[in-house]
Amino acid sequence: MLRIYNTLTRKKEDFETLEENCVRMYVCGVTVYSDAHVGHAMSALVFDVIRRYLMYRGYDVKFVMNFTDVDDKIINRANQTGDDPHKLAQRYIDSYAGNLEALNVLPATSNPRATQTMDKIIQMVQGLIDKGYAYAPGNGDVYFRVTKDPNYGKLSGRKLEDMQAGARIEVGEDKEHPMDFALWKGAKPGEPSWDSPWGKGRPGWHIECSAMNLSELGEQIDIHGGGNDLIFPHHENEIAQSESFTGKPFSRYWMHNGMLQLSGEKMSKSLGNLVTIDEFLTKHDADAMRMLVLSGSYRAPLSFTDEAIDSAEKGLDRLKSGLRPAPISASGLPSGSAAELTAQAASSQQAFESAMDDDFNTAGALAALFELVKAINTARDAGATIEQLNPAQNTLRQLTGVLGLRMEEKKRAGDTDKFVNLLLQVRAEARKQKLWAFSDLIRDRLNELGVTIEDSKEGTTWRWG
Repeated sequence: MLRIYNTLTRKKEDFETLEENCVRMYVCGVTVYSDAHVGHAMSALVFDVIRRYLMYRGYDVKFVMNFTDVDDKIINRANQTGDDPHKLAQRYIDSYAGNLEALNVLPATSNPRATQTMDKIIQMVQGLIDKGYAYAPGNGDVYFRVTKDPNYGKLSGRKLEDMQAGARIEVGEDKEHPMDFALWKGAKPGEPSWDSPWGKGRPGWHIECSAMNLSELGEQIDIHGGGNDLIFPHHENEIAQSESFTGKPFSRYWMHNGMLQLSGEKMSKSLGNLVTIDEFLTKHDADAMRMLVLSGSYRAPLSFTDEAIDSAEKGLDRLKSGLRPAPISASGLPSGSAAELTAQAASSQQAFESAMDDDFNTAGALAALFELVKAINTARDAGATIEQLNPAQNTLRQLTGVLGLRMEEKKRAGDTDKFVNLLLQVRAEARKQKLWAFSDLIRDRLNELGVTIEDSKEGTTWRWG
């Protein structure tokens, strides 16, 4: 039984869907006002792995990830650069979509945008007013009435009276309570705006996601995800307005990933301590970023350091070593040893599933795969043939694929491989003639160029990296 940690109940729970074998899953996407950074990549990769494992377990997953394409930050950036806010947002949507493709993140079932859901947003705001959960003070704004919701604060565990102590009403706001939040904002000069029953304006951030969720997935969903920095106020407010509007429980499970940290601080645009996804991918393989995320708990902070990246890359190389073919001249394993390798593949798959069933314990899943790699490499060194290795290697390919790892060897341009093979033939001849110094020179120089050579009694094999 798959068990998931639910932020709402603060415990692991058996996973049961609203509809048999179907998962409705909504993940908060990015606010598109600048280049996405590796912190965004972490969240995207976490929920991509969760989605992939649910699919592996046989679920039909409808996965929705939105784009917030109208927001204060977008408007401010457009004012700074002189861009049209809509064109600026589109540019960064295209950029982020390219980032996700490069990171091997599966395309979402749909990517709704706030600007394309305006009718549903206005309908929802009006519905909350009609039910007494929201009010329009007459200045073009509409606010959600938090005192009307007796369960407000249930996701974050905050009490309204405690929140009130540190809250204040800003100049220009006409709220009944300091914690009341904007569902609709009256238009200011030069800002994008839409017609509404309360005058020209634009939606508040929180109502956008509720309306997009309702439009794409219906009144109730199975999983709502995002970074743990969204628990309050964004997801808290989503619950309040969604459940007040529908009268039904909103999301069965709330899942939140930890934050990526650089030098002990949360990575964010506001702090200016970020590494963009593009910058990372110019220096590292996309699988290295995924391995970095997989190596820890998705709910815990993730340290982004050179040492952590190096460790992830070494782990990736170790996994890839399990896919190296047997030498053509391999003599073969005894039947008992071949059966042991098959049994290890089945055992590793079971251990992989047990780890992932425990709240997507990817570190445990990787440990199971490393055990399989160890068995494959031991068998290869003992003379296993290609046919004997293939079943275990196919299991390794399948399970690394569940984690979204491409497991591609570094590509080299042109006829480089042919020259490497030629040099190895020269080296083999030198070894026959006991020209050990010359043989070692060829090995060492190839190693400097990124070629790893392995000599065994069955012959010599090589690989990039």
